[in-house]
Amino acid sequence: MARPIRETPVLKGEDAFNFEWRRLMVDHLSEEERAKNRRKLDEQVAEADKNIEWCW
Repeated sequence: MARPIRETPVLKGEDAFNFEWRRLMVDHLSEEERAKNRRKLDEQVAEADKNIEWCW
């Protein structure tokens, strides 16, 4: 039988402020910035994949 899902904690104080600030900053990224971030992530994943031995 599955365990019940716990209630999501409510953010308060500085944690709530940081969450809201970061949420608002993401909305203001330009398409170029989003594409740059995506390319950087893809490069990091490719680099990490070189060091991972897959056992299928």
